[in-house]
Amino acid sequence: MLTAIGGAGRRGGLASASAPVPITSIEPDTSQHRSTGIGELDRVLGGGVVPGSVTLLAGDPGVGKSTLLLKAAHRWAQSGRRALYISGEESAGQIRLRADRIGCGAKEVYLATESDLHAVLDHIATVRPALVIVDSVQTMSTTEADGVAGGVTQVRAVTAALTAAAKTNGVALILVGHVTKDGAIAGPRSLEHLVDVVLHFEGDRNCSLRMVRGIKNRFGAADEVGCFMLHDNGIEDVADPSNLFLDQRPAPVAGTAITATLDGKRPLIGEVQALLAANAYKPSGGSPRRAVSGIDNARAAMITAVLEKHASVSVAANDIYLSTVGGMRLTDPSSDLAVAMALASAYANLPLPTTAVIIGEVGLAGDLRRVSGMDRRLGEAARQGFTIALIPDGDDPRREIVPSGMRALRAPTIVAALEHMIDIADHRTSTHPGPRRLDA
Repeated sequence: MLTAIGGAGRRGGLASASAPVPITSIEPDTSQHRSTGIGELDRVLGGGVVPGSVTLLAGDPGVGKSTLLLKAAHRWAQSGRRALYISGEESAGQIRLRADRIGCGAKEVYLATESDLHAVLDHIATVRPALVIVDSVQTMSTTEADGVAGGVTQVRAVTAALTAAAKTNGVALILVGHVTKDGAIAGPRSLEHLVDVVLHFEGDRNCSLRMVRGIKNRFGAADEVGCFMLHDNGIEDVADPSNLFLDQRPAPVAGTAITATLDGKRPLIGEVQALLAANAYKPSGGSPRRAVSGIDNARAAMITAVLEKHASVSVAANDIYLSTVGGMRLTDPSSDLAVAMALASAYANLPLPTTAVIIGEVGLAGDLRRVSGMDRRLGEAARQGFTIALIPDGDDPRREIVPSGMRALRAPTIVAALEHMIDIADHRTSTHPGPRRLDA
C-alpha cells in the first residue's frame, strides 16, 4: 500500500518537489553567465556558461572540438576557477602534448582519463570544479544501463546522470558529442532535449575556418555564430571574420560582386565570383557545364534562367562557374542579386566597383524582393568601407536604414538593377554587348 507523503490537500497525496512561489521572488543570480575567456564562444553561448547548465558540442572528427574546449578550460582556470577535463578517447599523455603545443597549462585544470560514469561522478565530487568537460559522452558507460558504450540506452543514461550531477552541484557541464555521416548528432533524439544548449562545430578540412553555431539555447539566442581559425598552434577566435571572405585585390575585376548575408544574427560580407566560358562540348551536342561552390546549385540555375528570360542575358549557352571566397556558404536568398550581377558582369566584362555591396532576393518574375535584417547588413557594409548599396526598392519607405555616407540604389526588378550596374561600373572596360546592350 502506498503511504501518502505530506499534509492533506495535496492532490493524489503525493509530495511536491517545491512549493509554488511568485516568480518575482526568485533570485536570478544563479542563472548569470560566466565567461569562458573565449570571446566567440561566449557570443554563441549568450555571454558564457551558466552554473548548473549542460552544453552539448557536436562536430565532425578532427574539426577541433577537443582543442577548443581544452583552451576554454585553460582560460577558465586562468581566471582563478577550477576546471576538470575528462577524456574517454585519449590518454593523459596525448592530452598533455596537445596542451603544451597550444599553450594551455594552467595549474587549475585537472585531467582525468575515464570512461566509467561512477568514477567520473566521484572525480567531480573530489575535485569540486566549476567547469566540467566530458570528451565525449559516447565513450562513457554505466553498469546500471544495458547496451554498449555509445548505444542509445547508455548515452541516455549517462547524459541524464551527468545532467543531474551538474544541476545538483551548480557545475557548468560541457559534453562533446559525435555526429553521424549525415552531420546529425549521434545517439537518441532525446539527448538534445536533456541538455540546455546545443552547439554545432563546423568546418571544412581543406580550410582553416571553423564556425560554432548555436542550435538550442535556454539562456540566450539560439541562432548566434562564432568564428575561429584553426592552426598548428591551436585555435583562435576571429572577432571580425568579414575580411576572410573577400579577395584582396588592388583593382576591380569583372565577374565579382560583394554581398552582405546574415548567418544567424551575425552580418557577414562575402564575395561571389562568376566565370563564363564557351561551351567546350557544343560541337558534339553536349550540354554546357555548371560548377558551383558555396552557393545553392538550384538557386544558381534559377537565377541564370531569370537573367535569360527577363533581362535577355544569354549566359545559359556558356559553361558557368560560380564560387564564393574563403569557403563561405551563401544559403541566404539575399545573395541572389549578387549572383545575378556577378554573372552579368562576367558576361559583359564589366567590373563593378569594389565599394559596392549588392543585396536582394530574385523572384521568378524578375522582381526583387525585400530581405530581413537590411539595417544590420548595411551597417556591417558601411563599417567595412562600402559606400554604394544596390538593394530592392521599398526595403524601407522611411529611408532610415541606409547608414550615413552610403548611397542606396533601389531597383524593383532585375532589369532596373542591371541598369544601375551599368551606371556604377567602369564603361571603358566593356568589350561585349549584354542585357539591353550593357555598353549603351
